Amino acid sequence: MQSKMAEAAHAQPGGRGIGWIGAGKMGAPMIRNLLAAGTKVAVTEPDRQVIRDLERAGAVNAGSLDQHSRNDVVFSTLPNDKVLREVVLGTQAATGLIHHMTRGSIFVEMSTVSPGCSAEIAAALRECGVAYLRAPLSGSTALAEKAALTVLASGDEAAWTTVLPMIRLLSARQFYLGAGEEARYMKLVINTLVGASSAILAEAVALGESGGLSRASMMDVICESAVASPLFKYKSDAVVSDDYAPAFTIAQMIKDFSLISDAGRANGVPLLTTGLILELYRAAANSGLRDQDFFALVKWQTDIST
Repeated sequence: MQSKMAEAAHAQPGGRGIGWIGAGKMGAPMIRNLLAAGTKVAVTEPDRQVIRDLERAGAVNAGSLDQHSRNDVVFSTLPNDKVLREVVLGTQAATGLIHHMTRGSIFVEMSTVSPGCSAEIAAALRECGVAYLRAPLSGSTALAEKAALTVLASGDEAAWTTVLPMIRLLSARQFYLGAGEEARYMKLVINTLVGASSAILAEAVALGESGGLSRASMMDVICESAVASPLFKYKSDAVVSDDYAPAFTIAQMIKDFSLISDAGRANGVPLLTTGLILELYRAAANSGLRDQDFFALVKWQTDIST
């Protein structure tokens, strides 16, 4: 705790403060970690119960976006491209963040969104003199609670140096990847491999069961084999018990694989296997598993196997 408190002493900006927009499954635990380290955070979140809970932990209810004109650094964790555009660029009904953040401030965007949308946001912020960092996350809600996430960053390097002490309060590993959309692509690269892992394991387990192998035996061997991975080890109990309480849902994986497919199409990169895996997730969702963990693809595969 002392090391975290020492980091917090360097994390708080010398100016006006830190803001956060979006306190969902990933945002809320990260905000709590900043608060626990003694960092003051002003939060904008439509869910009133979430705001009340965070206020009890020490957060300030920022209310509307215009309140973030008081902050030198603003983070966001948002669900998709559409919401990010609305928050930053505004709508017919409400002005966006670009009308409220001051020149020289820093916007740290941590959502999983498309590189194209992110580039639009970058251009708008550049015109306003706001430094932009893309900082998508690799990891689950459980890792967010433990401040054990991996942060993939790209954008203004000077801004990265400024916010790195704050980022370290939220994560175990940090990677700065370049000045543009590199972090967005790195997030898609990782999620391609993560989503594919579930799909191929599902087929492997179904094949093994058809030959009389138990799931427990298979996962024991797989997790000690050449194809062992932290992901397989982490999901082993879920596969063996066939219990897929969601850490990252099939619906969320469909969203991410749609982003991956769109990025490949935009860049002229054929992603044939990715397209097939996306259809597998859609089929599993249509079977009633939409809100189950994405490793429920194992259940779907065994259910359709004869």
